[in-house]
Amino acid sequence: LKMKKFRKVLDGLTTSSPGGTIGSPSCGSAAGTPTAAPTPREIDVQETLVSENFQLCKTVRHGFPYQPTALAFDPVQKILAIGSRSGGVRILGRPGVDCYCQHESGAAVLQLQFLINEGALVTACADDTLHLWNLRQRRPAVLHSLKFNRERITFCHLPFQSKWLYVGTERGNTHIVNIESFILSGYVIMWNKAIELSTKTHPGPVVHLSDSPKDEGKLLIGFESGTIVQWDLRAKKADFRIYYDEAIHSVSWHHEGKQFMCSHSDGSLTLWNLRNTTRPFQVTFPHGETCNYLIQQTKILEPFVIFSGGLSYDKAGRRPTLTIMHGKAITVLEMDYPIVEFMVLCETPYNNEVQEPYAVVVLLEKDLIVVDLTQSNFPVFENPYPMDIHESPVTCTAYFADCPPDIIPILYSIGAKHKKTGYSQKEWPISGGTWTLGSHTYPEIIITGHADGSIKFWDASAITLQMLYKLKTSKVFEKPKPGEGRAAELVEEDPFAVQMVSWCPQSRIFCVVGISAHIILYRFSKYDANTQIVSLEVRLQCESEDVISPSENENNPCFSEQGSHSPQPHHQHPASPGNRTPEGIKDSIPCLKVKDRVVRVPPGYQSELVIQLLWVDGEPPQQITSLDINSAYGLLAFGNCNGVAVVDYLQKTILLCMSTLDLYGAADPYQRLTRSPRRNRQSTSGKFCMRGLSNFYSDSKKRIRTSYQSLTELTDNQQSIDMERSKSPTSDHVNGHCTSPTSQPCSAGKPRIPMGPEGPRLTRRGPGRPPFRKAQSAACMEISLPVSHTEESRENSFSRSRSSSVSSIDRDTKEAVTTLQFGESYGRKSDALPTPCLWVGTSLGVVLLIPMSIPTDQEERMEEPVTIGPSGAVLMLKSSVLRFAFLDLVGALIQSPYEVWRDLNAPEDPDRPRRRKLVHFSPSSSQDACGDGHLAVVCSERQAKVFLMPSQSCLFVHNITESSFVLRADVVSVCNSVCLACFCANGHVMTLSLPSLRPLMDVNYLPLTDMRIARTFCFTNGGQALYLSSPTEIQRITYSQEMCDNLQEMLGELFTPIETPEAQNRGFLKGFFGGNAHTFDREELFGEAAAGKASRSLAQHIPGQGGVEGMKVAASGAVGELARARIALDERGQRLGELEERTALMMTSAETFSKHAHEVKSRPQIYAQSCFKICKWILFKVKT
Repeated sequence: LKMKKFRKVLDGLTTSSPGGTIGSPSCGSAAGTPTAAPTPREIDVQETLVSENFQLCKTVRHGFPYQPTALAFDPVQKILAIGSRSGGVRILGRPGVDCYCQHESGAAVLQLQFLINEGALVTACADDTLHLWNLRQRRPAVLHSLKFNRERITFCHLPFQSKWLYVGTERGNTHIVNIESFILSGYVIMWNKAIELSTKTHPGPVVHLSDSPKDEGKLLIGFESGTIVQWDLRAKKADFRIYYDEAIHSVSWHHEGKQFMCSHSDGSLTLWNLRNTTRPFQVTFPHGETCNYLIQQTKILEPFVIFSGGLSYDKAGRRPTLTIMHGKAITVLEMDYPIVEFMVLCETPYNNEVQEPYAVVVLLEKDLIVVDLTQSNFPVFENPYPMDIHESPVTCTAYFADCPPDIIPILYSIGAKHKKTGYSQKEWPISGGTWTLGSHTYPEIIITGHADGSIKFWDASAITLQMLYKLKTSKVFEKPKPGEGRAAELVEEDPFAVQMVSWCPQSRIFCVVGISAHIILYRFSKYDANTQIVSLEVRLQCESEDVISPSENENNPCFSEQGSHSPQPHHQHPASPGNRTPEGIKDSIPCLKVKDRVVRVPPGYQSELVIQLLWVDGEPPQQITSLDINSAYGLLAFGNCNGVAVVDYLQKTILLCMSTLDLYGAADPYQRLTRSPRRNRQSTSGKFCMRGLSNFYSDSKKRIRTSYQSLTELTDNQQSIDMERSKSPTSDHVNGHCTSPTSQPCSAGKPRIPMGPEGPRLTRRGPGRPPFRKAQSAACMEISLPVSHTEESRENSFSRSRSSSVSSIDRDTKEAVTTLQFGESYGRKSDALPTPCLWVGTSLGVVLLIPMSIPTDQEERMEEPVTIGPSGAVLMLKSSVLRFAFLDLVGALIQSPYEVWRDLNAPEDPDRPRRRKLVHFSPSSSQDACGDGHLAVVCSERQAKVFLMPSQSCLFVHNITESSFVLRADVVSVCNSVCLACFCANGHVMTLSLPSLRPLMDVNYLPLTDMRIARTFCFTNGGQALYLSSPTEIQRITYSQEMCDNLQEMLGELFTPIETPEAQNRGFLKGFFGGNAHTFDREELFGEAAAGKASRSLAQHIPGQGGVEGMKVAASGAVGELARARIALDERGQRLGELEERTALMMTSAETFSKHAHEVKSRPQIYAQSCFKICKWILFKVKT
């Protein structure tokens, strides 16, 4: 491998900005090249990663299919398929068998039809295209497609063991498609031939097609208007026609083929007997009411009638229902969501055999339920799939690979104690496919935060997903009374919504940031305990004038003193219509009230500390934009648009609470100009007071609320918005909100000065009216991403990056803290040894270093204070800083120090006292031969740099993007090395080598990104990442070539060779006097020789995928065909053996009947009757 030699740049690099320690962004423009002349000392790093180590592909999708539309089940293979409105198809089998397919057109799936026990699936889409999917491979692919040009598809039916598919259309015609060649037959049932010539009205679209269980040559056609026709396929004429006044929703046959039942739009069920089709044999209104939608099925042992609907929805509180009529008993099951479709599961695939239903699958709009029909109380099966990810809207995600091996069993054991009960004791009936645990597996955990304040831990090992543990953060706070409470004025619907999480798997310390500007710190314990939650209140708010004017900063500091903060008494001022002064301005109070009593907490994560930001002068606290926690230091740091605060959670004290401006000290790289602060302060305060608080609070509430609505709703113009965002990341303000991801109004309740024309429009909008559609995405981005707080600040940041001559910023600019990182580093150039430091990144592309002094002894640590203070060290990049990481001088990643987990609630052991055990990863511990120092990797929205510490010299710089901006960046381990992974707003996923920042991969993965993906996208080690692809689904991807190669081994098999069950023996009398008197050869009727060719303009055949993927599909299909031929050969051999046995048995029976015939010759009176029986027996044997 090639040795990369990096040389240090000269110390004391001079720049035009004050401070003297800034690496200018223009010090190197070419990626992967040194930025200064070499020094005598060299740094040798052996980089092992090359472009061949990277490939991007999807791995697996978890969750409930978003906006489901169709359902299908293979009773032999026992696999289930669900179609969605976005063109996706999810195929589910036993746990571990979960496959996602996507139609390229993105058209909604109207209907699904399995080729039962054939390893294939037919999908009918809203773009009037039929697709044939090959399921005999781990990743299904389309083999054939058929596009209808002149008619719209409404219904499809594929008889069991038939290769001819019946397709009904909107015009009322029925076409027939050959499944093997996917070509239309010339045989067509025209609507005007199906109905009587005297009928003057069109029967409407075809809504049902099915062959008669009694005779496969009879096709039952149901039209929407209520007309039903049984068509004789051989004679090409109608056997009977039924005209009913009510529209038809569905039809179901009795297995004997003598009766069928229809469901209608008025809530009625009609039973028809083929002996008399002039009027229904029976009409029932099961619930005595009308309904808008109804589906029914009939399954008989003791009569089963199962239908959905039948109840009117005009009554308040009416919920969707599924009704099960078993004999004379009627059971109504209420559902949480509207029913999309349901399907009864039976053992036999033959429609002319006695049906024995054992379960019913109910597809709801947001859930999948399977009801056990074998028990009288009809319990539901416990769903093994993670279908409840969206139980509350997902607001943030975190992904941890290669976790400690003991953490998953512990979380599972704690979470299992709180599982629901009352499920069916039988095994999950959807048990098809095969899946085995692959060899390339390691512990993985996914954490999801939700709008109701809940946290879910998921076991994501081996590309599966299973919930381990659920944590409810709302239990820390008192329940706000309806219409009251301080949280209601900021966020009415979701005051506990989770904004971000921070988790240390080694120490098991967990931190949650909420939307109401609160932070909760949890410790893990295997024992329950009685505890009182400690609450700290932080006043981290400052006015824009205080930031601008140095003189006012001296008199009115905008940051709090160190120590504990208690709420200050606030005074209420009566409102007067004359001067319009504000009433009841809130000050020094938090948004939520923490429980102030001793509470009993169960085993698991137990809250230890709550930190809340306070209201200041009637303004709500700004949302927290960054967070980091370090268990070895016992410190927690967080920041927002006003500044940064550091909390010692061991001593429960506030160590630092300082505005971003004060962190610079004398090293401020910008000249902050003042412009008449006194006059502006007066006018600002006047406008603010005279307009009143409620209008501005309502606007804040709308922004926050719609941010979570946008996670669960897809708007019609989402793609256009995303296209505009990808084209112009720094777009203008829309409806008073800023669409730039690093821009946000600094004060949720205070208007900008001067106020634009959109401002008054926003204040006039009532609290109940949400902002326009385009503002929802902007609001979502405002909350989800690291932010600076005006569009001007972003533009200034870019202009500073482009030109070093710009030295002043707009007076309304506030510098948000966008990222924080604890670690062992060098706070000053003169430091000889690394010390604990806090790295602070801001929205203006500035990096600040804050060294700390922490007592090392355990007793001193709990008593002596931690000293902390800015060092004045400043580094600079283009745009907002996103991520820090530290490497040693041989290129290895330096992990943050941590404390080994200890259970504080465990019983005391005198022999083994509980002492803190710390694990440190010092930069100098593994590089004795390389000398002191380490490398610092800093990534911003536009740029990545590598600095050498402690000299703070910029070794390498890479401009990641010029036309877009980076949304997520992380330093991850791949193939026993490290790289920088980035996800950009234009959909590109990139990886850069470290420390040289050489581009390794650049894939245009998601060209149309939306806010949901931007909010939830996250990288992890092992070359994996995930994002929320829809409000209900998590998509996992990999960018590692090694994992792509092993993916086939990790996925489950959808198809397993299973012998098709034989049809039941129908008996002597049924076979002789019953149906099927004539064999039905569909090939003879529908083949080209008999029916001719269909019109070419009617439908267009489209072959399957081409290129390399097509070759893979073809190869897999060939393998599948060989397996199919092998199975067919085995079945043929078995049948030949059975035929020999039957022949021998027939010869024996013939001899017996011969002897019997000789005996009856002596009795003439019964001779004729015996001959008749013999003739019937011979005829039966000839038929069989």
